[in-house]
Amino acid sequence: MVKRIVIPLFFMGIFMMLTGCWNRNELTDLAIVAGMSIDKSGDQLEVSIQVIEPQQVNAKGTSSRIPATTYVSKANSISEALRKMTTISPRKPYMSHLRILSIGEPLAREGIAEALDYISRNHGFRNDFSIVIAKGGKGADILSILTALEPLPANSLFDTLKVSSKEWAPTTSIALDKLITDMVSEGKNPVLSGVQTIGDEEDGRSLKNLETTTPHDIVFYKGLAVFNKDKLIGWLDEQDSKGFNYIVGNVKRTIGIIGCPKGGSISFEVLQTKSNVKGIVENGKPHIDIKLLVEQNIAEVKCQIDLTQLQTIDELQKMSSEKLKELLEHAIHEVQTRYKSDIFGFGEAIHRDDPKAWRNIKKDWHVLFPELTVNVQVDARIRLTGTISNSLLEEMKKKE
Repeated sequence: MVKRIVIPLFFMGIFMMLTGCWNRNELTDLAIVAGMSIDKSGDQLEVSIQVIEPQQVNAKGTSSRIPATTYVSKANSISEALRKMTTISPRKPYMSHLRILSIGEPLAREGIAEALDYISRNHGFRNDFSIVIAKGGKGADILSILTALEPLPANSLFDTLKVSSKEWAPTTSIALDKLITDMVSEGKNPVLSGVQTIGDEEDGRSLKNLETTTPHDIVFYKGLAVFNKDKLIGWLDEQDSKGFNYIVGNVKRTIGIIGCPKGGSISFEVLQTKSNVKGIVENGKPHIDIKLLVEQNIAEVKCQIDLTQLQTIDELQKMSSEKLKELLEHAIHEVQTRYKSDIFGFGEAIHRDDPKAWRNIKKDWHVLFPELTVNVQVDARIRLTGTISNSLLEEMKKKE
């Protein structure tokens, strides 16, 4: 009796495992999208997708063809625009390999929530692509510039932002889930890295850009875009962008420079940072305490200074701490006075540290934030002075 039941169940399990996937897509039927842009075109959205040309990407040596094809469609919504692309593309767009989403500044100033709604709810998009703002122009223009080291423009943009956010503090890589979380948060507003081109865009879109050691057009990241909810309201310059990233704990490695006591300068290689933001409400009045710890090595010395003395190291640590404190305070002041948008997450810090007090003040946070008192403490420590104990200028001075 048991065998009569078990044996049929066993074969049924095998048959179920042998069945095909009901919603499979053949690779030959798909257009693999690496980059996407969204721009404003009158009352409609202009959507561009950059589709990988596999034969050109894998080709050995110099190819006579551009390794990607761009399709453009205009419609009232992103979903409609992507569907309309089937009238010009022989394959259906496949979005799971998307690396970069570029949004034009005019659309960003009007608001990006509606544009992101389709992307956030569509299961065909993953959350690991980066989102950037085309500073002063169209998102489509950013996707069209060819680079030598990475033949696919979308991959070049993604990889450059990834490396820059690790090695150079003013940039940051923001994914879709992080952007949406900041947009809907009551105590934090989003930021996105800005990207723009410089040079001859027409030549930058052609193979001419790959045939010279000095490209005709380059794409580079510059500054952070400041948002109030889903609307772009302004830009931070390089220094304020760096100050922002120090505060929110995004800085992994970078370079800092201070002046020497007797002229010249010293460069520091930042190795590690730790930021602690604490929100406090006393007598109904909120304030923020920021403590930043920075560990760094001396990277370059352009002055006469004796690094063998502990007193010198102590003085440099103090000067470096003061310089970083000024950097952070300037970024905070700029945002509070010019944009009045809490991109630092100070409201979230108060919510985290004192939820009861936050419930009483959150409705007035847009009024309280510009007048918020922020106390900054920086502890910059020097770990190593390099493979030589003293500056070359100091050694040369001793021999005179």
